[in-house]
Amino acid sequence: MVANASTRLPEPEPGSRLSARELLARGERFRTPPERLREQLIVRLEAERARGRSIAEALRTLFPRTILPTKTYEDLVTALLSGAHVLFFGPSGAGKTSLAKELWSIFPKRVWAVPDCPVQDHPYSIVDAETARRAPPCPICVRRFAPDADPARFDPSDIDAGKVPAEYIELREGFGFARLQGSSEVFPDYLTGNLNLRRLEEVGDPMSPLVLEPGKLLQANRGLLLIDEIGKLPLGTQNVLLQALQEGSVTPAKSRESFPGSFIAVCTSNLSDLDNINDPLSDRLTSLYVGYNARHDDNLAIVRLAQRDGTVPTAVPEILVDAGVRVIETWRLKMSDDNPDVGEVGSNRTLLDVTGRTAAIAELAGRPVPTADDLKDGLLHAMRGRLRARSGEAFRQNESRVAEFIDRYLEPALQRSALVYWCRYYRGPLREDSTAAQALVSEGRRLRDDPALLAQSAGDPTLFAHLRAFDDYVRSREPPLSAARPLEAAMTVYPLLEKFSLFTCDEVDDDAPL
Repeated sequence: MVANASTRLPEPEPGSRLSARELLARGERFRTPPERLREQLIVRLEAERARGRSIAEALRTLFPRTILPTKTYEDLVTALLSGAHVLFFGPSGAGKTSLAKELWSIFPKRVWAVPDCPVQDHPYSIVDAETARRAPPCPICVRRFAPDADPARFDPSDIDAGKVPAEYIELREGFGFARLQGSSEVFPDYLTGNLNLRRLEEVGDPMSPLVLEPGKLLQANRGLLLIDEIGKLPLGTQNVLLQALQEGSVTPAKSRESFPGSFIAVCTSNLSDLDNINDPLSDRLTSLYVGYNARHDDNLAIVRLAQRDGTVPTAVPEILVDAGVRVIETWRLKMSDDNPDVGEVGSNRTLLDVTGRTAAIAELAGRPVPTADDLKDGLLHAMRGRLRARSGEAFRQNESRVAEFIDRYLEPALQRSALVYWCRYYRGPLREDSTAAQALVSEGRRLRDDPALLAQSAGDPTLFAHLRAFDDYVRSREPPLSAARPLEAAMTVYPLLEKFSLFTCDEVDDDAPL
């Protein structure tokens, strides 16, 4: 039997080689992919809780590239700890695929494997009967280590563990990780793989690793299989996946032998494709709903995350970014119907597009900082770009629908965003000092329409003290404006506050609908 380690062993370097006997002496354990992921999750969560983080905070650290409700993370980690395969379903653009990719970043990728095995067999599958029962070796390794290369004589109990090599490898795409995009043209052999008959003629050995062309299921062995839009797979292809999930084995096309296919399946589906997933396959997957965020701060964080990554421009003032997010949130509430032509308009992808298009429109016009009018055009450009063009007439009707929506809800969104911005400053740095607030407003009005005075005042730090304090605040909140000349950052934001907030500070709920 395989020995259990009483303490955590030192991490070997990738490429290290030992024999199966040496692995046994070290106390290395065999673990299935769900077991390895479970261990990793527990270690990561315990480390975060040891740092004083709550369970909600610890869960969020596992998924730094997605912004979703804590309940979604709880449901997912619960399913994974129990060893389940998962299906993320929900509206298009809610973050399902991003969440699936996050799992691969968490998955422990370094494993001991038999060198030159096309499916990364664990060495214990060759020398330990219990491991071979749980994770049968592939036919190629069976023949390779069986006496006289006779599969009928293969018995793990009789194999000399000192003669079975082991290499410490890092799983990667094609070797422990596979991705599949669902479509009607993905046929079963794309999942199973096949034997290359031309190569077989050249090699003459059907059990040569050179003959096997592993499909996606074999490529994912001992790791993770990511299937995007699983409901678009043909029924025959779904049945091949079902067999692998049920039996942990895969039979390549043109082969009489089955190969191990042990992996965690992580699948996604849009709502419209759920009915296309056959019931037995659906029963093998734990369904988890991934929807849009209800909290405004979470939606805003999605844009901020993309800005930090450099995938979305940062040159858009915070009030405009905030207002753009609010318009998309309102679309989700007011227009949440089943019309597939507009299903993408409220997606997270549109959230990011709005900021990017707003910046591009301003840049095209030669404005270094976008305006509220640029945001309006950016919203129309981004939302229109997510319409599905089934026909010219339908597209024009939906385009008009989007334009009317923006006309109705952009102004309230800007008012809410400007109000929140001003209230944070008024209640924070100003400490609700109405006299200082009035002085700031007075200074801003003097400089608003007098570029010459603004240029003159920028070089004299004794002038416009209240506006300078606000200038520092704006710079601290909006990095793109931190390099602006003195007072310019403040005068970028001031006109938006004057037009939309009127420098009032009423109670406001960030998540309340417009």
